[in-house]
Amino acid sequence: MIEAWVIGLRAVQYIAAALLFGLPAFLIYSARATRPLHLEWPRPALFWAAVVLAVAAPAALVAHTAMMAGSLSDAIKPGTLGMMVTGMGLGMALAVRSAIALLAVAAIAMIGPGPRLWWVCAALGLVVSASFAWTGHGAATEGAGHGLHLASDILHALSASLWVGALAAFAALVMWRPKESSARDLALARALAGFAGVGTFAIAVLLLTGLVNSAFLVGWSGLWTLTETAYGRWFILKIVLFGLMLSLAAVNRFRLTPTFAAAGVWSSSVLGHLRQSLLVEFALSLAVLTIVAAMGTLAPPASLL
Repeated sequence: MIEAWVIGLRAVQYIAAALLFGLPAFLIYSARATRPLHLEWPRPALFWAAVVLAVAAPAALVAHTAMMAGSLSDAIKPGTLGMMVTGMGLGMALAVRSAIALLAVAAIAMIGPGPRLWWVCAALGLVVSASFAWTGHGAATEGAGHGLHLASDILHALSASLWVGALAAFAALVMWRPKESSARDLALARALAGFAGVGTFAIAVLLLTGLVNSAFLVGWSGLWTLTETAYGRWFILKIVLFGLMLSLAAVNRFRLTPTFAAAGVWSSSVLGHLRQSLLVEFALSLAVLTIVAAMGTLAPPASLL
């Protein structure tokens, strides 16, 4: 039961962190396209993402402590929690994440929507996303490869948050129905075109760091026994869903986006296809984050050799 809570809270934190970093980053590099729309939803979206993270992170600290202490009653003792925070990197990372989330809540409450808030949230979200490297398998690697694996894990988390946050923004834009839909369509087309370079970079980093992480966690010999372990089966499902995301991203990038941009205001049918594709891609990204949350509680094949 506690393990299920750990997985659920981990997934919630992944999603909240992706919004807290990827969404304001999107608003920064897509400013020319989105500024004329006077969007009102990003600020409350960021606020609630920060609130959820501020609740989920300390709850995850208690849940992880309960798993190690053996019971929830022992986990909530100040001495046990204090030992978890001061004696383990995982506990310290969760405590820092909790503090950053509270800081984000305060910043969003005090700062009005605009570039200043986007930069503050992106900076705080970057720290939160990077902190997942210390609550995952990357921090557990020992020996000469520790630094490489940890750095790869950090870059992997940041690029994933960048991609998922942008998908959340696009999902919100395609579902948003302003009075001036032509202005929205033009801004969406420009934002999609502007995301091409950022998205390609994020995917390239994801692929490269994914290979590095897999080398540490699975290894060459572990490839042949993936179906024999729970971690391996989740890993295979993750790769399949990630492959579907890449396929949809390619369709969006090279087919739907150019067609939508060329169609202009007479693009209702193209917009329908684009909306469906982006929403499915976003849903797949949430499924992948949930799978990663489950994999984080399992022993990777390389550790069993």
